[in-house]
Amino acid sequence: MKKPKWAIEKERAKRAAAAATLWLFGLHAVRDALANPAREKLRLVVTKNALDRLGGAVAASGLEPEVVDARRFPAPIDPASVHQGAALEVKPLNWGSLEERCAGTEGRAAVEQAAVGRAPVVVLLDRVSDPHNVGAILRSAEVFGARAVIAPARHSAPETGALAKAASGALERQPYLRVGNLAEAMGRLRDMGYVLLGLDGEAGQTLEEGLAGAAGRPVGLVLGAEGPGLRRKSRETCDALIRIPAFSGFGSLNVSNAAAVALYAAARRS
Repeated sequence: MKKPKWAIEKERAKRAAAAATLWLFGLHAVRDALANPAREKLRLVVTKNALDRLGGAVAASGLEPEVVDARRFPAPIDPASVHQGAALEVKPLNWGSLEERCAGTEGRAAVEQAAVGRAPVVVLLDRVSDPHNVGAILRSAEVFGARAVIAPARHSAPETGALAKAASGALERQPYLRVGNLAEAMGRLRDMGYVLLGLDGEAGQTLEEGLAGAAGRPVGLVLGAEGPGLRRKSRETCDALIRIPAFSGFGSLNVSNAAAVALYAAARRS
């Protein structure tokens, strides 16, 4: 019996995902990936200077480095990339399911929040495709103890060397979950008890008021891409829309700065 087209395409996508690799570059990103036991590492290309600077991280990883001439750096990355003489081929990370990360006890953030009785916080990104913005958001999410950063698998920044470099190591520690449908993932979070707060510059409620209304409950902070903002379905799926108050009617924050402010405010909740 011939398999249906959807089943063939699903199997093909599964095989492609299993074979996928990416190249991380830059000293911070490479060092933190080498130190991450959950990261499957395949090939390390370094200059002599970079190898000296990476120190014991290379030896501890058990990976045999390929020491190359800086003028003939052979790693298949964009020639304009600031690689600092270090590139590492790896498999993408597997952070597990939405429920494991956002409702369970997996990860450092979950353990620390449970210890102090703090309600969980997650960040949801609606088609934020700039890897520099997503990298900066991952850094803020790690600093302020978010359980996960969640984004749709399509039309959002994938796990790449550019994102890893912008995250400055946070990609190795901060869960970054890619989901098939953001609105469906938001519904699953609501079933876990999360209050979903969408950031919108025209919202009537302030960030402080929205967080006060969610006192004691887990919170999902939903941010849209710069310019378009939240899509209609994402807005409708939120429990409330909130804004970050501004002293001037002319200024606005980019998405990574807005995420940092919102995460800080959420982390300060008692």
